[in-house]
Amino acid sequence: AHRSCLGTLIPIFLVTIIAQVGLAGNVVVLWLLGFRMRRNAISVYILNLAGADFLLLCCQIALSLFVLKDYFQSVPISLPSFFNPVLFTTVLTFAYITGLCFLSVISTERCLSVLCPIWYRCHRPRHTSTVMCALLWALSLLLSILNGIYCDFLFADFSQVWCSVFNFITAGWLIFLCVLLSGSSLALVTRLLCGSQRVQPTRLYVTVLLTVLVFLLCGQPWGICWFLMFWIKSHSDESSHLVNLVAFVLSCVNSCANPIIYFFVGSFRQRWRKGRQTLKLVLQRALQDTPEKDEHRGRPPQETLEMSGSTLVS
Repeated sequence: AHRSCLGTLIPIFLVTIIAQVGLAGNVVVLWLLGFRMRRNAISVYILNLAGADFLLLCCQIALSLFVLKDYFQSVPISLPSFFNPVLFTTVLTFAYITGLCFLSVISTERCLSVLCPIWYRCHRPRHTSTVMCALLWALSLLLSILNGIYCDFLFADFSQVWCSVFNFITAGWLIFLCVLLSGSSLALVTRLLCGSQRVQPTRLYVTVLLTVLVFLLCGQPWGICWFLMFWIKSHSDESSHLVNLVAFVLSCVNSCANPIIYFFVGSFRQRWRKGRQTLKLVLQRALQDTPEKDEHRGRPPQETLEMSGSTLVS
């Protein structure tokens, strides 16, 4: 029992610590993209992805506090009256699905910009990013609410059939998004690295590919565990509980890693002698869609970044 207790508390403490770091990083990204930078097609998606990651991390901290409250019942831990673990689990699912949606759309659009560059630059609808983000938020919210209502709240014991149906629909949507994400990323890597008409990689492509890679390694396991836990019905198994906790920690790492990737790619191979590089400039470099050699062709860095960011509006 003591070993089982430690096996639960250690991941929960890790989530509590890591999530706070991720919250700070995503707040910086939200502030810069929301109020300090001119938004373009890709930055609109990054802004919404940071919002989904921020929401997911908040729910993970709230659920971690609920677990700690159960384990330390002798210590008075006061939680707000609106605190409901089932509600936060539903919101957590909503944030996870939404983040995967945005990441899939980002990877798909980058793939289209390489495979069909003329169409993407000339015929892409003007406000595609804004409309897509609104639709994806609404669709993810609908799926999460239906799952929460029929599986956890009002009709939990009334209609197990409807619960299975909505879980199957959600799982199918997640599988479709993962296939779309993996396929578009693989096509992008193939076009960048192979073939006679290779495209020179930019910082934006590196940022997208690193973000996708981290999700496949850290974010995807939690979705797989969620699917398996429902269909296998093995919640009481200690090994499956430990696997679920590990996937829970990895999903937290995934949401924390995105801001780190942005600032790492933006500051990579940059000289820091001429004054301090601001976080705004570093983030702009991470989203820069011009080849590296064009950046130093006599044009000031700020001008290059503004031109690369204004080619497409949201």
